[in-house]
Amino acid sequence: MAEEQNWEEANNHTLCANNCGFFGSPTTRNLCSKCYNDNCLKEQQMSTAKIAVENSLSPPQHQPETSSSTPATVSTDTLVADSVAELVAVKLQPRNRCGSCKRRVGLTGFTCRCGTTFCGTHRYPEQHACTFDFKTMGKEAIAKANPVVKAAKLEKI
Repeated sequence: MAEEQNWEEANNHTLCANNCGFFGSPTTRNLCSKCYNDNCLKEQQMSTAKIAVENSLSPPQHQPETSSSTPATVSTDTLVADSVAELVAVKLQPRNRCGSCKRRVGLTGFTCRCGTTFCGTHRYPEQHACTFDFKTMGKEAIAKANPVVKAAKLEKI
């Protein structure tokens, strides 16, 4: 039937460059869609980590003070770099040791909302001086679950 319609199959299919078994295309660097998305995400993480490392290694640049009374503003790039540097520092911490007593926890470690892994003894926030703000999180959850409802007033006749 393909011969009747003069239909020809394109023979320019190439397998994914990661040898995952799917077909890639030249627009995605001969990668399949999944491998291409993973590659892009990996490159983005590497670039943010590289920027964070460069900012942490370079000395802080001192800006000359101006005579105006307006306070100096911090650029968003600096804030992003600082947060990435904090995330890199958190990821460098070994995940198989307790954050308080440094005891090996293996698979039984508890990860707190502050981002640190603890043993069974130090898993509670009171035991490890947790820095996570549970009260604010609770207030935000209640405010989101129970929005303020104001009814329209009736007009007097």
